[in-house]
Amino acid sequence: MELLNNQESKKQPDYKTSEIWTEKYRPKKFEELVGQDDIIKKVQNLTKALNIPHLLFAGPAGTGKSTLALIVVKELFGPSWRENYLELNASDERGIDVVRQKVKDFARTKALGNVPFKVIFLDEADALTKEAQQALRRTMENYTTTCRFVMSCNYSSKIIDPIQSRCAIFRFKLLEKKDIEKRVRLIVEKENLQISDQTIEALYEASEGDCRRVINLLQASASISPTITKELVNTLISTAKPADIKIVLEYALSGDFLKSKEKLLDVMLKESIAGTDIIKAIQKEIWNLQIDDELKVRLTEKTGETEFRMTEGSDEFIQLESLLASLVLAGKGLK
Repeated sequence: MELLNNQESKKQPDYKTSEIWTEKYRPKKFEELVGQDDIIKKVQNLTKALNIPHLLFAGPAGTGKSTLALIVVKELFGPSWRENYLELNASDERGIDVVRQKVKDFARTKALGNVPFKVIFLDEADALTKEAQQALRRTMENYTTTCRFVMSCNYSSKIIDPIQSRCAIFRFKLLEKKDIEKRVRLIVEKENLQISDQTIEALYEASEGDCRRVINLLQASASISPTITKELVNTLISTAKPADIKIVLEYALSGDFLKSKEKLLDVMLKESIAGTDIIKAIQKEIWNLQIDDELKVRLTEKTGETEFRMTEGSDEFIQLESLLASLVLAGKGLK
């Protein structure tokens, strides 16, 4: 019987290995957060003093906005944080009814414990409709004694001024390489992985300062091999390689439209890269070309126009071919 039990235990999967690393390694204390040092200190002092205004965290994805909000709540309420906390994702529930029903119902009741207020966290608050934001403003005014709002958004300009004026605004920046590296090395040590400085550089370049994306790439790589190499990371990154984009641009500027077009199609189809990602890669690579700065500015302006047309619904291939044609003309010195 004992032998059978041992065999059964061996067959059982290790559920810990299937955890999502972005949640497994999400910081749980102020001290564990990387980057945004000035913001962390200020918010930590407000939390300790129980003197929290409404907060607005603005900045790019993967920089710690949601994590900091969760840490604040857990520091305030301790074990009873769930009873005093409501989290809503405004991109899913963005209408006025959500503010009138869920938010107002939660805000009007008193908090449990020593803290005199509850906390409502609105993630992606810039997705709220203008009407919902107007209703939210009134709710913020009416329930200041029993509730505090913490909102996160990518663009604070999409939040109406009356809400901004009622909040302490903290602007998050993309994480620096040293911050990303610190987090990567912690996970590598915990998961018994091997990684080189070159690979960390590749992870950082792919993430552009988004820590969540770095961790997801790291987990995907680790599921293939415990030795994380630059080549392995590159196979998982759905972006165009700078060397390929450079060839496309050089063909176009030399006047060879057909070769430039063929190479571009090869990159897009072989690597399954979206047109908007190609545009971003072209925009970056333009500034590495050996051409006049004035021409670089004109080409950058043209990539902006092309990207706008794509987001408005224009055909990707036609717009990219149009961009290549502009590059060919620019290479010939024509306007």
